[in-house]
Amino acid sequence: MSRLWRASPLTYAALVVATATSIFPIWWMFVVASRSSDAMGQLPPPVTPGGNLGANISRLFANNDAYFLTGLINSTIVATTVTVSVVLFSSLAGFAFAKLRFRGRNALLMIIIATMMVPTQLGVIPLYLLMTKLNWNDRLPAVIVPALVTGFGVFMMRQYAAQAVSTELIEAARVDGCNTARVYWNVVLPALRPAAAVLGLLTFMTMWNDFLWPYAVLNDPENPTVQLSLRALSDGYYQDMSQVFTGTALATLPLLLVFVLFGRQIIGGIMEGAVKS
Repeated sequence: MSRLWRASPLTYAALVVATATSIFPIWWMFVVASRSSDAMGQLPPPVTPGGNLGANISRLFANNDAYFLTGLINSTIVATTVTVSVVLFSSLAGFAFAKLRFRGRNALLMIIIATMMVPTQLGVIPLYLLMTKLNWNDRLPAVIVPALVTGFGVFMMRQYAAQAVSTELIEAARVDGCNTARVYWNVVLPALRPAAAVLGLLTFMTMWNDFLWPYAVLNDPENPTVQLSLRALSDGYYQDMSQVFTGTALATLPLLLVFVLFGRQIIGGIMEGAVKS
């Protein structure tokens, strides 16, 4: 049995090759971001950082066509607000659907699941018309409000709450005098923390990388998200690839930071699920 789980040298070699293949594009992005645009055409390609990172960042922030600093700030506001809202409301709804008894519970859950089957592209035109009537075009609420709750988040938290939250524990909390809000805050939410971390990471990445909907409603070039700023950098006949790679590298750093912060919770959730199964 011990030999069955012992990794062979070939397994380690395959893991090293797979890891290097996955990391090299990200590493090379940071390498080009620290060099001039000539690095794109060098053969063999450079693999060590240069000394132009500070100058490239200064030119990037001074670029009046991209408004990159504004894009970073707007994307941070949008992604953070939506992530907190999705985790909060999804955990509330997931707790209600999993542990509370009320009329129409199954029907409402089926409606929420049905919303996940509708392609996102079909809702662009109705949402755009609604944002126009609310006079929210070219404003961040047009990007934030439609994403405050997601059907996937509710379904995910409901499935996790059904297994992770003990009904006996909820009943014991009620015997001690806790109302529903306090049961959620003191009993349910700590149990949902691994799933909330995964949902938060997925939501933050989705909103940070979203391009289609911000492109539809944010027509003001001075008020972009970071993805619209990257589009402005790569638009036109001449492309300064050092600025494009510098902007891409800076736009990737928040995602890496969020992954580092939530990585332990994600791994803990995976291990907990593996032990339960």
